Amino acid sequence: MNWRLVAIPASVVPFIILFLTTNVSPQDVFRVGLVPFIASAAAAISRMLLQAVRFKYFIRRFIGYDVSSTGKTISARLAGEFVTQTTPSYVGGEFVRIAWLTRNGVAPGKAAWVATMEIIADVFVGSMLAFIAGGLALYRGGSVVGIAVILVTIPTFGVWLALVLFSAKRVLRLPSFSQRLAEKFIAKEKAANLVNSANAAIADLCKMSRENFNSKKAISTFAVGIAITFAAFVCQGISFMVLANSVESRIGFFDSLMATSASTAVANIPITIGGSGLAELGIWAYLSNLSGIPDLSSVVKDSQLSVIIAWRIATYHVPLVIAWVALMKLATGKVPKTGMPPATDGRPENGDNATK
Repeated sequence: MNWRLVAIPASVVPFIILFLTTNVSPQDVFRVGLVPFIASAAAAISRMLLQAVRFKYFIRRFIGYDVSSTGKTISARLAGEFVTQTTPSYVGGEFVRIAWLTRNGVAPGKAAWVATMEIIADVFVGSMLAFIAGGLALYRGGSVVGIAVILVTIPTFGVWLALVLFSAKRVLRLPSFSQRLAEKFIAKEKAANLVNSANAAIADLCKMSRENFNSKKAISTFAVGIAITFAAFVCQGISFMVLANSVESRIGFFDSLMATSASTAVANIPITIGGSGLAELGIWAYLSNLSGIPDLSSVVKDSQLSVIIAWRIATYHVPLVIAWVALMKLATGKVPKTGMPPATDGRPENGDNATK
């Protein structure tokens, strides 16, 4: 886990490059003002909390009961966000959530299903917004950035869509070479157990997919999850708008939402940790290649790149600190007892009463 801490200084490198190659200075970053900065950070934190609410909602609906208290569930979701934000292409947090669920007595297949539904919701909403942003860029004359946003979005959307469709029709397994690859790093017996456990979890996931694919309850649950996810992306759009308007740049909510959605799509390219540099480049390229937005030129001038830097600090570094605290709390907490089957009121039964 310590290697993930490299993501924090690595995320500062793009700022240093901008300070050295443009007219932007650290003092310019402070020009956005304390109140807009706090408002931007609050919007980013609200986005994480909405994702935590969605996590709890999916647990309740798909598993049938709350596996833990609301506070612990939210903390587990925030802990996973630290891993997500310190990994290329924003992956890894789902494994933290799956581990937490299984540690609380949830079957691996059901835990994987909840995590997968979260990913699908993020991918679906993020991809739709990115496609709209790319199409809008093409319409407004930004052909290069428009095509780039669409092209980087298609693979992610296609892979997860294919996973959902195939998992509902057949039992998926790890590739045959997986065990041989694992044996290069761990003992043969452990590699075999790891692959077998993974295949068993995937089989359970496929079973859950088949059971829920045509279920009205699952469809309505996913629809609510989509609505919560969209609200989370709205918070992301607000986070940039409040900072951009703090320096007299008239950026409306819709354009801010499109810019941040394009930035998220570009940051998904797995070449930097946590999208460092790519997120800044994505939002700058999107805004600088569009025409027809009043006062847009004031946003993309070198002297105003400070807004993008302040936005990145408010929406990445500040939430990352909170996620780190949650991760440390999760890592140092006591391992709970295995969860019991749900009682009729939706809560796990008491172990003593269940035996009577």
